[in-house]
Amino acid sequence: MSIRIIKNPISKSELADIAKEEFGDLVKAVVDIEQEIMAVGGELHADEEVLLTENEGSKRENTWGINIYPKKSEGEWIEFDSMINLKPIFGNRSRGVENDAIREKIKKIVEKLII
Repeated sequence: MSIRIIKNPISKSELADIAKEEFGDLVKAVVDIEQEIMAVGGELHADEEVLLTENEGSKRENTWGINIYPKKSEGEWIEFDSMINLKPIFGNRSRGVENDAIREKIKKIVEKLII
């Protein structure tokens, strides 16, 4: 599966199809909270982050790795866990997303791009 950059909304069923091609029940995604776009479908969050950086001009401090489970309810479908989230220089010292405002922004972007 090739990595796709999502700028316009896709359906949850389309996301489920992407999940089937790689991991079965989840899709790895990287969200650029400044541009409000995301990359999906990669094997590694790092590959998606590189694609956003090289092709879309994303900056490291604005990219956050998540896992999306398309079959789960919207309250449970986003998992904030990725090695690319380790950004001590930007105040994030774990694989999660420690800043509540950033987590909320990620949720809103995902809800806008996956319908």
